[in-house]
Amino acid sequence: MNQEDIVFEKKGAVAYMTINRETLHNALNMRILEKMEKIFLNLEEDPEVVVVIITGAGGKAFVAGADVKEIKEAGDKRTALINRGQEILSKIRNSSKVVIAAVNGYALGGGCELAMSCDIRIASENAKFGLPEAKLGLMPGYGGTQNLPRLVGIGMAKYILFASQMLTSDEALQCGLVQKICKSENLMDEADSLAKQICLNGPFAVRACKRAINNGIGLSIEDALKLEIEIYDKVGGSMDAEEGMSSFLEKRTPIFKGR
Repeated sequence: MNQEDIVFEKKGAVAYMTINRETLHNALNMRILEKMEKIFLNLEEDPEVVVVIITGAGGKAFVAGADVKEIKEAGDKRTALINRGQEILSKIRNSSKVVIAAVNGYALGGGCELAMSCDIRIASENAKFGLPEAKLGLMPGYGGTQNLPRLVGIGMAKYILFASQMLTSDEALQCGLVQKICKSENLMDEADSLAKQICLNGPFAVRACKRAINNGIGLSIEDALKLEIEIYDKVGGSMDAEEGMSSFLEKRTPIFKGR
């Protein structure tokens, strides 16, 4: 992997992806987005990896936004460019892997949208979150107007979007945008600890939980419960379920196969 833009490595069941444009505050451009897409497509074929941790290089920014120059120069192809970015972040959101954003500074615009495409967000104390596109006469297009209200509620989403309001890590935690805050120097250790905790569970069950949440969130409660049972039927009859219950009754550590 070309380390100029993205540093990617795997350690057992955990993969680590670092956006590596520190001098540009790790701003996203299409080249980086398409590299991320390729990585996630390859990960779908890698049964060993259960969790992916995404972070930014340095201590100032996770991703400070999309590349405004690239968007400006796109001209009449601007919507197509943004739509492509939305497609890529949707693939991250719908990945079968659990994706953790380790937010180590500014997560603004496209950076906030990238973080929201992840399943869980852990932030350093100095992290800042916002979708300030309206300041440029624009609006979020990588999913921000849809993911944000689902995470923080409609009123808070409008407060953040209409006023280009920036949130501290504490404010992000209070409104549900972030799940945990820690000291900057402990951020990756916290993310890694969480990833390893997730990896102790049955991977087939974890994937099923993610699919049930993602696919059920937009349904009526009645339809969502039907979906849950449909997915449960596959999990309840899986090899991992048999192994998990047997190991519990036999008081031993389970050996999951992911199926």
